[in-house]
Amino acid sequence: MSYTALYRKYRPDTFEDVKGQDHIVTTLKNQIRADRIGHAYLFCGTRGTGKTTVAKIFARAVNCEHPVDGNPCGSCAVCRGIAAGSSMNVVEIDAASNNGVDNIRQIREEVSYSPTEGRYRVYIIDEVHMLSIGAFNALLKTLEEPPPYVIFILATTEAHKIPVTILSRCQRYDFRRISIETIAVRLHDLLRQEQVEAEDAAIRYIAKAADGSMRDALSLLDQCIAFYLGEALTYDHVLEVLGAADTEVFSRLLRAVLARDAAGCIRLLEEMIALGRELGQFVTDFTWYLRNLLLVKSSDDMEDVLDMSTENLALLKEEADMTESDVIMRYIRVFSDLSGQLRYASQKRVLTEIALIRLCRPSMETSQDALTDRVASLEKQMESGFAAAAELSVRQPEGAAARTAPDGTQTPARAAPVMPKAIPEDIRQAVKNWRSIIQELPGLIRSYLKGAHLSLGGDNKLMLVFDDDMAYTYVTEGTRVQEITDCISRRIGKEVELQFEKNVSAAPFDENYIDLEKIIHMEIDIEE
Repeated sequence: MSYTALYRKYRPDTFEDVKGQDHIVTTLKNQIRADRIGHAYLFCGTRGTGKTTVAKIFARAVNCEHPVDGNPCGSCAVCRGIAAGSSMNVVEIDAASNNGVDNIRQIREEVSYSPTEGRYRVYIIDEVHMLSIGAFNALLKTLEEPPPYVIFILATTEAHKIPVTILSRCQRYDFRRISIETIAVRLHDLLRQEQVEAEDAAIRYIAKAADGSMRDALSLLDQCIAFYLGEALTYDHVLEVLGAADTEVFSRLLRAVLARDAAGCIRLLEEMIALGRELGQFVTDFTWYLRNLLLVKSSDDMEDVLDMSTENLALLKEEADMTESDVIMRYIRVFSDLSGQLRYASQKRVLTEIALIRLCRPSMETSQDALTDRVASLEKQMESGFAAAAELSVRQPEGAAARTAPDGTQTPARAAPVMPKAIPEDIRQAVKNWRSIIQELPGLIRSYLKGAHLSLGGDNKLMLVFDDDMAYTYVTEGTRVQEITDCISRRIGKEVELQFEKNVSAAPFDENYIDLEKIIHMEIDIEE
């Protein structure tokens, strides 16, 4: 026997099996019990929320020979015939492919004949908004005054496209998006029946990814089970199958953005692409992460609203203290715009990289929230600058003069550089060959090292001084220091110890440090 997809296998047979639509189920059951059945219904809502399922249950219930509390019995000849699709009393029409005037005229001819069994002829017209204007006009008269034994159920995901003349003749029922909790409970129940083990975190992620659609949730679950057939379904398995990223990745990305580390953001994105993560899902999930961050920033009582563990919530609260609400809203706006662009884009990676750079560089935009972000960034830079100045002033030796910047502020100067008595031979060789050494390194490291100044550090180390914070951060991160050291060793045959430093003062490099390149290239040897 061929395999049946989960969403078909577990399609509800009674109103009680329909989840998340209690307001509609209760109303329809009351109508059936009281025999106050309307002649035209309009079911509206997003995909997978139960519109067609409820329409089929309703069609069986109004024709059932022995209804039970408004539900079809499921055992009488009428119920069995409708369930098998052999009954002439229930007609399903796909308006996407049967949207012409002739199709509706055929219905008008058919409704003149009373049902051969049961009480009602029920017409379920799916995606009714796809009907042409002529078809709607042809349906209008029949919909307004149908025979007493005819019921029309119109289903649509886009109610705004239906003419007002049709809307006014129907009882309208809006199907809501199903909550994550409701979907998760349903998935637990189905997995128990399918005898498949699954982690709670895996089930909740599928429920969240379904975006309020029970059918989507079952399809995603089917996909994950098939990929890891015979194995327990874990959170990591679900992330891998759906091409999604863990929350920890979004935390790293956010902190890189807050640090204005554009290079770090691009590297992280590259890691995600290398792992096979789908960019559209990545952008959607990061936008959701930012939404959670904004909620935490807005109130301290968001534990019940946010669907996450205690550890992740604590991390989110820490990050909320690192930024402002206006800045988060800007991030959400940029990524929401990106989500719409990616749907039809051929260069998704390029657009995502540009969006990340925009987050790290608010100076690229002139919008109000971008200006707010720029002001916040300047305030942080000023605070860190004052902290560095205070630290320098504590270490400042007597007699060192402060430097006055063009804006009138004073930055403490370093002690005047003292000329070394001797320059070790290995450092001398490294400096002489520096330009050829960095040519052997990868592109971004090479670019940043071209702007580095060479000086002599403590314990006769080769000091690399950077004026650019981003260059300093990038070069000193991870295994890059060892990569530079190994490259020097290969070039000169000796191992040189390196020291890295940022030039935090307002003074030029050569006022605070010994410029080894200038000394060695002028061939000035300083001996004891």
